[in-house]
Amino acid sequence: MTRRPQHVAIVVANLPAERDRRVIRESLSLEARGYEVTIIAPRGDRTLRTLPGSRNVRLRPYPMLLYGSGVVTFAVEFVWSFVCVAVRLAGEVLRGRAQAVQVCNPPDVYWPLALVLRLLRRPWVFDHHDLCPEILATRGGGPPGLAYRALVLFEWLTLRTASAVVATNESFRDNALRRGVPSARVTVVRNGPAADEIGPASPRAGNRHRIVYLGVLGPQDHVEGAVLAAGALTRLRGRTDWSMTIAGDGESMPALTKLVAEHGLGDVVEFAGWLDGPAVDDLLRTATVAIQPDLPTRMNDLSTMAKTVEYLGRGVPVVAADLTETRRTAGDAAVYVPTGDPAEFAAALHALMDDPAQRAEMSACGRQRFTDRLAWEHQATAYLAVWDRLLGSPAGRRRVLFQRRQSISKSSEIHSRRRPE
Repeated sequence: MTRRPQHVAIVVANLPAERDRRVIRESLSLEARGYEVTIIAPRGDRTLRTLPGSRNVRLRPYPMLLYGSGVVTFAVEFVWSFVCVAVRLAGEVLRGRAQAVQVCNPPDVYWPLALVLRLLRRPWVFDHHDLCPEILATRGGGPPGLAYRALVLFEWLTLRTASAVVATNESFRDNALRRGVPSARVTVVRNGPAADEIGPASPRAGNRHRIVYLGVLGPQDHVEGAVLAAGALTRLRGRTDWSMTIAGDGESMPALTKLVAEHGLGDVVEFAGWLDGPAVDDLLRTATVAIQPDLPTRMNDLSTMAKTVEYLGRGVPVVAADLTETRRTAGDAAVYVPTGDPAEFAAALHALMDDPAQRAEMSACGRQRFTDRLAWEHQATAYLAVWDRLLGSPAGRRRVLFQRRQSISKSSEIHSRRRPE
């Protein structure tokens, strides 16, 4: 008798499923392995019933009333998300699905549901995307208060109630160990594209250099530092042989467009908006250098920026502030500035644009690091091993299969409204 495949429900709270490229890759890998998958997430495209590019990854969306920008609105957003997720997850359980659940943060509020599922003897996996207490500290700018301590408690409860924790890097793994999670229950699964998502290298057209920023435009991302670096660069080398493309969207977009206008940078700085997979690939394969303007805060020091791996996969040299996890990811494929001051970024960009030999060495290093350890193919092996250990290898599927590039590309837009990790 054929055994019915195990069913995994994935909970995403901070953006629609079709926009979260990490969840897309996880879902397609689970499906290819033989698991059935349902994603519970905020509603995006109202016409979607299944995840684009999948055979039958079901979507169970819920409406979002508002997106938080302060402590009170964040709290209201999280309460609403909790209620919507609880109702839909209960429906999945009652229908005989959701033999296991994966929850992706932010927020860290679903631990009560973890307790219920654990009582029902169903595995609960925490996919740790963001350090929520550190995000609050970065956005708030003040000393830790009651809200910060509450988030630390919620993080502890979320980690301790999980059957397994999937961490996006070694710093997140160390954080889980400090919270008391046994090391055997923590697995590192990094962010990054699959090799099939990356097209062949494209020669740069003409003599004009392109500097690229790719990602979220939020307060914690300090994209204004990239704009101010562009201003400093005009004073170092003029405006004739380079431009900067900022690809992404977020709550800082109005302030950034105003900043560009105020500094008279409209001729060298352009905004590309959200890009889907193929457009991201096209942009990065023609870039001279990428900028990562994140400041050296505790959150940034411990986080792996998804954009970094996107850059390395296309062999784009990176200029970034000197951060622990950025060094662990990029190695010699990046030039590191001490403080993240715009003048430091401008000087490093100026030097790289005038040094094709160094750019070639950095490009080769980035591609090698991507091929050897960062590509999704490597991460999927560790990720699927977690599920095979918790649920047993699915019926009829023993090998890890990967969807073609088109499956991911046409279903996704790069990065989340907040920093995906």
